[in-house]
Amino acid sequence: MPNANSKTKDSSTTTKDTKTTKATTKAKTTKTVTKTTTKTSTKKKETSTKSSVASKPKVKTLKNLIIVESPAKAKTIKNFLGKDYEVIASKGHIRDLPKSRFGITIKPNSFTPTYELAKDHQDVVAKIKAFHDIAETTYIATDEDREGEAIGFHIIEALKENVEGFPRIVFHEITKQAITNSLENPRNIDMDKVNAQQARRLLDRIVGFKLSGLLAKKINRGLSAGRVQSSVLKILVDREKEIRDFKPIDYYLINAYDKDISFDLLYYRGDKIEKLSFLEKEKVDAALTVLRSESYKISSIEKKQRVTNPSPPFMTSSLQQSASSVLGFSPTRTMSIAQRLYEGVQTNRGLEGVITYMRTDSLNITKEAVSALRGYIKEKYGDKYLVSSPRSFVSKAKGAQEAHEAIRPTNIDFTPGIAKDYLKEEELKLYTLIFNRFVATQMSSAVFDTLSVLASSESATFKTTGRSLIFEGFYKVMGNEDKDKLLPSYKEGEAINFDPIKETLKTTEPPARYSEASLIKTMESLGIGRPSTYAPTIKLLSDRNYIAIEKKQIHTQEIAFTVTDMLENNFNEIVDANFSAALESKLDSIASHSTNWEEVLWDFYEGFSAKLEDGEKNIASLKKHELTGEMCPECGEPLVLRSGRYGDFVGCSNYPKCHYIKKDKKDTSETNATPTSEVCEKCGAPMVIKQGRNGEFLACSNYPKCKNTKSLKSDALDVACPECGGEIVAKRARSVFYGCSNYPKCNFISSTKPINKHCEKCGYLMRQKGKNKAVCIKCKHEEDI
Repeated sequence: MPNANSKTKDSSTTTKDTKTTKATTKAKTTKTVTKTTTKTSTKKKETSTKSSVASKPKVKTLKNLIIVESPAKAKTIKNFLGKDYEVIASKGHIRDLPKSRFGITIKPNSFTPTYELAKDHQDVVAKIKAFHDIAETTYIATDEDREGEAIGFHIIEALKENVEGFPRIVFHEITKQAITNSLENPRNIDMDKVNAQQARRLLDRIVGFKLSGLLAKKINRGLSAGRVQSSVLKILVDREKEIRDFKPIDYYLINAYDKDISFDLLYYRGDKIEKLSFLEKEKVDAALTVLRSESYKISSIEKKQRVTNPSPPFMTSSLQQSASSVLGFSPTRTMSIAQRLYEGVQTNRGLEGVITYMRTDSLNITKEAVSALRGYIKEKYGDKYLVSSPRSFVSKAKGAQEAHEAIRPTNIDFTPGIAKDYLKEEELKLYTLIFNRFVATQMSSAVFDTLSVLASSESATFKTTGRSLIFEGFYKVMGNEDKDKLLPSYKEGEAINFDPIKETLKTTEPPARYSEASLIKTMESLGIGRPSTYAPTIKLLSDRNYIAIEKKQIHTQEIAFTVTDMLENNFNEIVDANFSAALESKLDSIASHSTNWEEVLWDFYEGFSAKLEDGEKNIASLKKHELTGEMCPECGEPLVLRSGRYGDFVGCSNYPKCHYIKKDKKDTSETNATPTSEVCEKCGAPMVIKQGRNGEFLACSNYPKCKNTKSLKSDALDVACPECGGEIVAKRARSVFYGCSNYPKCNFISSTKPINKHCEKCGYLMRQKGKNKAVCIKCKHEEDI
């Protein structure tokens, strides 16, 4: 990628550090003879020429051309401007490093990337070029982040123009005022941001390309590694190891009850009671004997007032977390909806963007937006709900771009009540979440009265707490799910009769698996990645089958352990969260013109390449290649047992010349079948035990004429189906569940294990909940077991 002041002489170019200058006036951009860095074949060039002719504008002259990334954004901006403006979308990156080869020439302290024009962008580039040729002024209006800056740079390169002096406009929101202001204040392409993005792109290509190739040689084809994805995968693998190594501990809690008010045991014989203070039943029984024999008085009543402040406005990570927990949206879905809300939707004022830029780690809000919000709160809710002086927030995210804005509505008068007539259902849900969070930031704090009551005897002290909301403040908008816990009017010194005083058996739980929301929170706190990379990283891990997301929990797959262990033992910095975060800081320093981008890359590459060379020689292959004693039915070569992305399989040793793979159902099910004394109820043939992907099962030996199958008796519960009286059996899909053996005639199903207990309220079957509870499958009524 060339300097802002240099010309490209071939398809391999390098960007050197250049301090940007102030933008020139909105004069016609200077045409130069700078060559593009795009590599294309003669055939491609012919296609491009044809496309250029086909896309030639109908008008002969054009005053202003604005180039953005997305068609939706182009449509919204065009809506604000008159006939003197044409707005065209580049549809994202128009060129990148080649997909099928490395694409970087590396010399000591020097990195020269080769960029290629994307095949599916040739028509777009031809159209942009045609309009640019007749325009008096062409503006780059891509997103304001580093990625957008780099897209803008590549567009200018494709147009064979000089980067310096080419008008670049930026805005935080897509509204008429924001667009007009940006056109009045153009600047140059910020080459420091371009260099930072290029450094990230080259760094990720070096790590991904080189390590993925090594994984293919040493473990299996189709695997991948990367600076961000591998450090995130290490976090998930470590959590899964904690879960597997976890040893549950039974412990007891002791509570005293005054009607429906529960008191927790706080002190016993001078010792403060902790979670695991009572582990043995004998010790609990002895304590209960003492506690039940003593008299109690209210020894202390403490009243306090507690103030709860609203949360900051959303930034990318908190929006993804909240949308996941409140709306059930995945991060990818959240960002897709937010993108539409930012780029433009129909409103009561026409087509416009209704939220500010959604890829941000800043909590800043402009003075104008705060002023408009405070006016809205005062008018709608009154002075007592408006915080006395404006609140400001500072991001705790490492390296946050505080020059940006938090995510907020662009027009505070576009309320959810109005928006419901214009937005789609999922858009309205996300917009309402953003709107209410923003409004709450300038509302008064919520105020609670809290009450702590201690009841003591000679040997023990019990404690209970209560609270009541006395002023809702920002909860007026956000809602308050916590119900008040009101206590009776206790008086200090009065006697209290506890009945009963009893123990409850509990079991320690393993660490919870990460959800997408909690993983993003962890990535943010550790400084791994940036707002634009959170959702794509999780999606990439899922696409590579390193993880599976079930019921909002992230389950780490076996191949992830193999890959992570190899990287940790040989490339520990790649999976080290601190190392990844430190690199992010260095990329930030490139963007702020504090560091040379090639020096940052070389500092990393020098050590990495040495480890890579050592790994090629010394890392033992983990691939399976065991002879089975069988011969390939297609080419006659030996069959071997191999490991693949989806587990072990038997294939031809003559691969890739021969692609034969032994099919489990056709080739092994019959030979591995175990006879039983059971008879098929459909055709009378003997039943046999077969092995499937979810374990052993009973199947008719007359297959494929008879396809009757059933679970093994060992999977059957001693519980009758509440619908038809049949057997309830354990079944397996992605996880174990319980269903009727008479399926599909009976559709009874339960996600957890049913027990031989029927609900006192409705008489339906109940299922296990923890160790000491049962819950009705139909009405959800809970009972102690």
